[in-house]
Amino acid sequence: MNAVELSQSAVQDAQPPQGLSETARTLWFARAGRWDEAHDLCQDLPDPDGAWIHAWLHREEGDLGNAAYWYQRARKPTPPRNKDLADEWLEIAETLL
Repeated sequence: MNAVELSQSAVQDAQPPQGLSETARTLWFARAGRWDEAHDLCQDLPDPDGAWIHAWLHREEGDLGNAAYWYQRARKPTPPRNKDLADEWLEIAETLL
């Protein structure tokens, strides 16, 4: 499953598809707006991948200080405040899937 298909599933389906990797499941929950589930899962993913998703989640909730910490752990620059969250999610998914 590629990033676009994962995004479409997260928007349309009530549950993630069977057989996803833990990274893909985490991204699915993040895209589906199920923040708590995505946050719980990303903490079990190894860095830097888990940290990048973790950073995005805190950026989505508006906790930019916490997000900056996780971007640093992910070895990624903190994006500008005006960067679209959906665009960044797609970038993360395309890179990690």
